Amino acid sequence: MKHNQSGFTLIEIAIVLVIIGLLLGGVLKGQELINSAKVKNLATDFKNIPVFIYGYQDKFKALPGDDSAAATHLPAPATNATTPAGTQGNGVINGNWNTTINTDESFLFWQHVRLAGLAQGPTGVTDPDYIPKNAVSGKIGIQGGTATLASTPVKDANGVAIRGAYIVCSEGIPGKFAKQMDTTLDDG
Repeated sequence: MKHNQSGFTLIEIAIVLVIIGLLLGGVLKGQELINSAKVKNLATDFKNIPVFIYGYQDKFKALPGDDSAAATHLPAPATNATTPAGTQGNGVINGNWNTTINTDESFLFWQHVRLAGLAQGPTGVTDPDYIPKNAVSGKIGIQGGTATLASTPVKDANGVAIRGAYIVCSEGIPGKFAKQMDTTLDDG
């Protein structure tokens, strides 16, 4: 047997394993904090839309996107909705939440709240960043809560159309965030 044998002792290996374990624990906890921050940002996106609506209504006595006089009291490039015809000022935000038709009320909602100083973002409807993105890079939008000729109803898990004055929708939210969001928005 050689007297100069070299290698790692059991204690040295144990110390290395403990250090690796601590590093992994720190990384996992850090990832959990990042995910929690994303969920809070998603919830804030959903909570801000009613603030935009009420602020706009207080200021202009109309719904953003549905405001038939937007071009008269908002700075340029304010646009009045033209589709669907005859629905401007009817108290409903017409159009699908994820529409790309730049004359739909649900699309112009964002321009109106931004020009009114309630939200930040581009006001030109052809800007590629015009539609806001949520914390996980999915679109966020709004539409009227009742089925109209101008919008496809949003349905619940049973296929029943969701009713209400308006519906805030968002895409790309991972399932693991859904429960956290539900708890954050309405305590379960």
